[in-house]
Amino acid sequence: MPKFVTIGYGDRAGYDRTSQPVRDAAHVQDAKLRSEGAVMGIAGTPVQVRNPEARGMETLNGPFMSSSLPIAGFAIIEATDLADTTKKVSLVPCAVAHGVVEVWPLKKTP
Repeated sequence: MPKFVTIGYGDRAGYDRTSQPVRDAAHVQDAKLRSEGAVMGIAGTPVQVRNPEARGMETLNGPFMSSSLPIAGFAIIEATDLADTTKKVSLVPCAVAHGVVEVWPLKKTP
């Protein structure tokens, strides 16, 4: 079954202004996705890694990507297709609490 990487963006202010019943239902959806095998996690502090021409590793603390909302978390979800995935993540906390969820098809490398 195809896999998809999701990136949830959201902030506390958006979460707090979302009604409690909607938030509760969103957390139930997260639990359902986990029970279906989704791997989920909250975003920590990133580290950039470079190794130009394999001559020496360089690391730099901090994100490369930027958004008007902070990255809240990640998930790897199995679904039949992109439409199925977008339907599943449309009810998670970031999607319903004034944030956004990006869905990236995960393609196998050769």
